[in-house]
Amino acid sequence: MALDIPGLSISLAFSLGAFAGGGWWCLRRLAQARLLLDTPTSKIRSAAQGYVELYGVLHSLGEGPLLAPLTGKPCLWWRYRIEQYSERGKNKSWRVVDSGVSDAWLRLADATGECLIDPRAAEVRPATRERWKGSQRHPRGGLVAGGLSGWLGSGEYRYTEERLHAGEPLYAIGDFHTGGGGHQGLDLATAQGAVIREWKGDFAGLLQRFDSDGDGQLGETEWQRVRLAAQLEAEDRHRRASVAPAVNQMRRPRESQPFLLSSHGEDELARHFRWQALAGALLCVAGAVATVYLLRVTGLL
Repeated sequence: MALDIPGLSISLAFSLGAFAGGGWWCLRRLAQARLLLDTPTSKIRSAAQGYVELYGVLHSLGEGPLLAPLTGKPCLWWRYRIEQYSERGKNKSWRVVDSGVSDAWLRLADATGECLIDPRAAEVRPATRERWKGSQRHPRGGLVAGGLSGWLGSGEYRYTEERLHAGEPLYAIGDFHTGGGGHQGLDLATAQGAVIREWKGDFAGLLQRFDSDGDGQLGETEWQRVRLAAQLEAEDRHRRASVAPAVNQMRRPRESQPFLLSSHGEDELARHFRWQALAGALLCVAGAVATVYLLRVTGLL
């Protein structure tokens, strides 16, 4: 029997992809679950610089609440997705036609202090999640259908909106850094170079300040004056930053560690990751079995 090389190649690609992808996902989620459980919860005031785990309550930044784009409800963070129903013959599916996520900073507080969180690139798991259907591409706040009626309602569009609200608990794990308040050391060479690069952005202004002979360029003596002035400016900026109030911030880690923001605690997150790891393991096993079966059927094994 002649081998269907193209068909076999596609089948093997899918089975090997399932094997490799499922195994990678299983190991990744197990490692993340272990990391969450092994990282102790820190108090904001005494948290070490670097990768930390915090638990507190969300508060408004004082600039007024955001309005979620689909429902118009006030919140501190939102994420939405709009899907359109499509039917082509026997193929029926929901296709994403619009989506978005808030990049507004969050303010987390515990009994010891506050921390500002940049949610960009974070895996956010909010407690509030609404889904409903409608006939408009972009719904308005008054059209939200709640409960089972929203799920079963007719309409070619399906809307999903997730939100974080003030007063809700939040679990956060990521890269923690404190600026100001005397926490910052001074790398004079780096700071001086940053000031010079900033000044070069306005080279006309740099010439006006330091081109003493008016020839339209900076000689060696003039560059020495630039470097000295930049050093003094860097030292002055450091002094001002040192006397400013300390500001705690959390961002995405530079390493491959997870950056998570969740309305649920670490135990529930770790349990969810383990279920995902199990799904990855099952996919990996299915891919391995399918690969062996294909190779045996074709006589290649």
